[in-house]
Amino acid sequence: MAPKVAIVILNWNGRKYLEQFIPFILASTYSNQEVIVADNASTDDSVSFLRQQFPQVRVILLDRNYGFASGYNHALKKVTSDYYVLLNSDVEVIPGWIEPIVELMQSDPLIGVCQPKILTFNKRDYFEYAGASGGWIDCLGYPFARGRIFDVCERDEHQYDNPLPVFWASGAAMFVKAPLFHQLGGLDDYFFAHQEEIDFCWRLQLAGYKVYVCPESVVYHVGGGTLPKGNERKVFLNFRNNLIMLAKNLPLLQAIWKVPARLLLDAVSAWKSLAAGQAVYFVAVVEAHLAFFKWLIFNRSKSVFPVKKTGKPAGWYNHSIVWKHFVQGKKTFAEIVTDKS
Repeated sequence: MAPKVAIVILNWNGRKYLEQFIPFILASTYSNQEVIVADNASTDDSVSFLRQQFPQVRVILLDRNYGFASGYNHALKKVTSDYYVLLNSDVEVIPGWIEPIVELMQSDPLIGVCQPKILTFNKRDYFEYAGASGGWIDCLGYPFARGRIFDVCERDEHQYDNPLPVFWASGAAMFVKAPLFHQLGGLDDYFFAHQEEIDFCWRLQLAGYKVYVCPESVVYHVGGGTLPKGNERKVFLNFRNNLIMLAKNLPLLQAIWKVPARLLLDAVSAWKSLAAGQAVYFVAVVEAHLAFFKWLIFNRSKSVFPVKKTGKPAGWYNHSIVWKHFVQGKKTFAEIVTDKS
C-alpha cells in the first residue's frame, strides 16, 4: 500500500479559500490520502460550511487561534499518517502533485522534508515569494529562494526544475515525514507565525536529515491570505523570528557576531523606511528588536532548540545576499549562486 499522506490545512476565517481550493485537493490522484482542516477558532462560518459542503474532509477544532506554528503542533498530535502535508488554504494543487514528492522521499530515508515548485496563482508563469523552487539562506540569515531574491520573483522558464537539496521548504506546501516532525519537537510555538518552517528545516538538517525541492510537483499560491505584505504584525514577526532563529541554530562563535550584524542591518533598513515615510515599518522593526531581547533574557526556555548541531546544511550561501542584490544589482538566483547540480 502507498504511504498514507495527510493533507492538513490550518484555517482561520478562510471560508472563501476553502470553498475555492478544497475541490482541487479532493481531486488529487494519490491513492492513500486524507484531507484535514484544523480550524484555529474561526469566527466566520468556515466549519459549518465544511461540514455541509465537504463532509469527506475531517475537521479538527482548536479552542483558540494558536497561530501557524502552535496551531499545527496541536493539530498534528491528533493525526496519524506516514507523511504530513502542511498546506496553506490559499494554494491550488493539480491532480498529480503528491506522487512525485512521495516517490522522491521514499527513495532516501534521510529526506525528511520536501516542497513542490510554488508559482504565483495570479501570475502563473512566475515564482511565488514563499518558497519558489526551494529556499536558501545567506551567511547573515536572510532567506531567499531559487526564483526569488528579496521582492524580485523571476519568471518560471524551467531554469530551476532539477530536484536537489535546499536549506528550507516553504510552509505553504511542505511535506514532512510524520515521525520526524514529532521527534524534532515540531514547529517552535514561540514563533507564532513566519519563518517557523525555516527554523524547523534548519533543526532537521542539524539532526542529519535533508530538505529537498521536487519541481516535478507544481502548486499555485495566492499568498498573503492571512497577513498581507507590509502588515505591521507580519513585519514584526519576520524580524523577531529571524533573530531568534539565528540565536538558536548558529554555532555560538558565529552567533556572537552575526546576531549583532543583523541588528545593525535591520536598523539601517528601519531608518531607510522611516525616511521614505513608512513609519509603521520602522516601529515594527524596533518592536521586533525589543521582543528579541525579551526572548533572549526571559523566554529562551519556551523555544524548541536543535536536538544536535552536526553537519553543514545544504542551501547555505557563504556570502551576503544584501551586498549582491542591493549593492551589485544582482536580480536572479542564477546570477548570485552557481547551481552546479
